[in-house]
Amino acid sequence: MTSSDLVYVVAGGSLLLAIVLPALLERWAISAPMVLVGVGMLLGLTPLPDGLPLDPQENRAAIEHVTELVVIVALMGVGLALDRPLSFRDRRSWAAWAPTWRLLLVAMPLTIGAVALLGWWWAGLPVAAALLVGAVLAPTDPVLASDVQVAGPRTASGAAAGESVAEHEVDERDELRFTLTSEAGLNDGLAFPFVYAAILLATEGGVSHWALEWVGWYLLGKLALAVVVGILVGRVLAYVAFRSASPSLRVAERGESLLALAALVTAYGLGEVAGGYGFVAVFVCAMTFRSAERTHDYHAAMHEVTERLERLLTLFVLLVLGVAVTRGLLDALDWRGVVIGLALIFVVRPLSGWVALAAFARRSDRSGGLTRPQQLAAAFFGVRGIGSIYYLAYASAESDVLAADWLWSTVAFTIVASVLVHGVLASPVMARVSPD
Repeated sequence: MTSSDLVYVVAGGSLLLAIVLPALLERWAISAPMVLVGVGMLLGLTPLPDGLPLDPQENRAAIEHVTELVVIVALMGVGLALDRPLSFRDRRSWAAWAPTWRLLLVAMPLTIGAVALLGWWWAGLPVAAALLVGAVLAPTDPVLASDVQVAGPRTASGAAAGESVAEHEVDERDELRFTLTSEAGLNDGLAFPFVYAAILLATEGGVSHWALEWVGWYLLGKLALAVVVGILVGRVLAYVAFRSASPSLRVAERGESLLALAALVTAYGLGEVAGGYGFVAVFVCAMTFRSAERTHDYHAAMHEVTERLERLLTLFVLLVLGVAVTRGLLDALDWRGVVIGLALIFVVRPLSGWVALAAFARRSDRSGGLTRPQQLAAAFFGVRGIGSIYYLAYASAESDVLAADWLWSTVAFTIVASVLVHGVLASPVMARVSPD
């Protein structure tokens, strides 16, 4: 049996599990990612995966591209799922996203700094490697956090009985889920400047040589380009789908939901070609498209396509991750990596999230407000996942310092621990603090 044959076997198993797991697990405090990682670990103990390409050092490019695809599909789904609009010219619209901005601008840098400090000062890592650990593990994951995110776009046919379309499209009902979803959608792209900072440290040396370039280009320029590309692609596709003069181009009328895949690939490709961050371009494109004809059922159809593809790809990656865990991926793990991973999950993220949100406890019926229990839940549920694998694979190609086996083992351990801890707690906690 060749390695390509094994890939088909794993993909087929993932597809079957993607079909049956949601219904099987809905009554249990067990998430599908937990089951897939566990099944993968059990498979890794058998002779079956002997020919499967698992070594991250030898298969770095394949890992990078597969995880890249998973993340951009997830980002498209997240952008389409959000009901709350964001208007650049409306201050009230920006205020409604206040918890999200606090998590992005306060909690995320604090998390990067704290983990990097742990890695450098306490674990003795090179500065570049320590910064990379912080940047890789800081973003929350739109792929694995489905249990704490919004369910999907509410459209005209999805409105509750007795609810008018106007009432239906007003806003998100669940502030906690909205905050966690919007944060996960945005911070995957926003981690890239810090990944580049680690790469520049490893390849160019002292900060003085590249600080201005980093601020002007990697932090601001590439981000601005991504936003512009995302808006343009989203507006053009929305105009074609909903308002084109040619009936053959108004795909929304036919319900041709594969436009979602065309949109995410186009936005990502153009964002990267323009020099921006493709992840940001995809999310902005999805939100821009969602802003057109907000109550149209076509949004739900597009979201369903991305959700199904995301589920399949995610379960495939998690199954392979589980196999790799029991096939040597954790061989370089030591107590330093264990402490950093657990500290991130139980101390660093909750504390940085609490600092970011503590000053904004308002009544839950006010747009953009979180109750105190919701603040604590939002601070805690920073799920780590597939985006971290992508960033590490991307950076490891640039320098040997950033490709150490210890980094792979530490990141893999942290992801598995996050899947377990957050997977067990997601359902009971969300049921307790989220509105009915």
